[in-house]
Amino acid sequence: MKYIIVVIIFIIIHLQPAESQELDSIPNLKSVPYHSPSPPPEWALLQRQMMEALYPAAMEFVEKYTNPDGTLIWRDEWPGMDGSDDGYESFYNFPLYYALGGPKEIDLLSRKLWEGVTRQFTGYGQIVDEFDAGYDWMHHGESYTYFYFFGLADPTDKKMRDRAMKFAKLYFDDGTENSNFDSKLKLIRSPLTGSLGPRFVNTAEDWVTHRPILSNYPLPYDDIPNVTSGKDWNNDNKFHFILEALNNRMMKGDVPLNLASTSMMLNAYMYSGEEEYKVWVTSYVNAWMERTEKNNGIIPDNVGLSGEIGEHMDGNWWGGYYGWKWPHGVKNKLEATTIGASNAYLISGDDKYLDLPNAVIASVSNEAKEENGKKLVPHRYDQRGWYDYRPMQPMYPTHLWYMSRENKDWERVKDLLDPEEMEKLTYKKGKGDEINTATWLGYLEGKVPTYPVDILKATYNEMLSRLDRIRKDTTTPDFQDVHHWLNLNPVALEGLVQTMLGAPNHIYHGGLLHTSVRYFDPENRRSGIPADMAALVEQITDAGISLTLVNLHPTETKKVIIQGGMFGEHHIKRVNMIDKYPYQFDTIDRKFFQAEISPGSVVKLEIEMTRFQNPPTYAFPWHGENIPERDINY
Repeated sequence: MKYIIVVIIFIIIHLQPAESQELDSIPNLKSVPYHSPSPPPEWALLQRQMMEALYPAAMEFVEKYTNPDGTLIWRDEWPGMDGSDDGYESFYNFPLYYALGGPKEIDLLSRKLWEGVTRQFTGYGQIVDEFDAGYDWMHHGESYTYFYFFGLADPTDKKMRDRAMKFAKLYFDDGTENSNFDSKLKLIRSPLTGSLGPRFVNTAEDWVTHRPILSNYPLPYDDIPNVTSGKDWNNDNKFHFILEALNNRMMKGDVPLNLASTSMMLNAYMYSGEEEYKVWVTSYVNAWMERTEKNNGIIPDNVGLSGEIGEHMDGNWWGGYYGWKWPHGVKNKLEATTIGASNAYLISGDDKYLDLPNAVIASVSNEAKEENGKKLVPHRYDQRGWYDYRPMQPMYPTHLWYMSRENKDWERVKDLLDPEEMEKLTYKKGKGDEINTATWLGYLEGKVPTYPVDILKATYNEMLSRLDRIRKDTTTPDFQDVHHWLNLNPVALEGLVQTMLGAPNHIYHGGLLHTSVRYFDPENRRSGIPADMAALVEQITDAGISLTLVNLHPTETKKVIIQGGMFGEHHIKRVNMIDKYPYQFDTIDRKFFQAEISPGSVVKLEIEMTRFQNPPTYAFPWHGENIPERDINY
């Protein structure tokens, strides 16, 4: 009951005259009627069921774990530098759910919860002036994915737009010693940065809540005096030796992990279109490409404040923060380079930037070996050379194929992944919704025709499982760690993203959501697929996609605007309706068009497009060149 007021405020806001300017017709909108009555397929029914069930699930979760002001029901104090990311992660995909077509109430609620987490962790001390005071870009990425999704849900929110510019400019060179960025050398000046500038020196207080987690990983260095085991993170008599090593070797200069900051810059660009953000993204990714080339094709994991590789590592290109050795190894290089390269490609239209993550894959693939029919690649490097051989997670090469659409990248994915994963879904759920890419690829290749039904059932079951855990949860705040809520969030979206948008879900640690298409509801002037409609991307090529649209309403025609790419980056050339002879061919020649689907119709379309032809933007089709601004109270 405590969120009834929220809903009322939302309705009042959305009925204000500021909206009237958006009700005008969309200039030069191509509208195409389609008529092909047929019983709805099972996947369409499941998709609509999922879209409708997620809202009451989200509300039950929010009702149990948050206060009326949007803060988490938790303890009064939380020390150290870690934790604000986990607060944001608890609700990070709520605005994406709305952007896909979820109920309008979830949009305002997701903004209210973001404000609540920001206030709460400001009180704890991790956030200063609305941005994390100083942490790494793996954790920033976890935090601000939530923030980026607001641009997809409703980019007219003035407060969020202003914050987008403010946050991005934290990483412009302000000419002071406290600058996060060196514009001359194109480097972020520490692995730990934020609203208080670079954090060159850490204290024991900074690490107090993170030490138990890091004790489960290998040591960052094997030559730390008096330290012999990862368990020494928890030994107060030995931890100061670890801290001294971190401060002396890791905290001054740039690391690949910082490439995730390009999403923050691109976020600001897609609100504003201002060239300075574009220049920042491409020049920073270029800098890392140059460092990789200088290091014989292997990306170095540390660059000193002078721009020298290995400056604080005795000349070693390995040993940096979240580097080739510690704590995760190759994973962070794959994630960060893929995020940075994809963003640079999106904003420039130049696929050369994909060479950066391709170099990471090549580095470990060149050292691969086979065991029991599976390809194993080294995940770590130190003074011993390459080691820690395991299969590569398929999501990373999958993202690269998805961006390039090149056959060699498709074949590389198949070469690296476990063939069994490609042929049968064994659903897994991590922090995010991006793990189950191998079987999705099997579906695209025709090996798993039931995959849309399988993944939608699996994500629905995951939602039910989490609701069951929520109902049985009798823990109190004193016994809840900072990950408590993100592990219970019932909003599982991977099945919806893969089926509706024809894409792997975003890389969890700060990646933007790159897709084949997205949808807008022209009748209600909002993001997302209209009620009573379902969509399935069945094939993906460099030339376009195959898309099935379903109108489940038996008596009403449904209109949906289909846009090329999540950010309007793709140019739609032609749409062909191929399920009914004679075939219907319609020239579009712009980045979106409107499909009018007659009652009870199932329509199969081939959409031909030229990819990465338009500047990416958050603008909706009716916004024109400039996104209007409005004040929203939440």
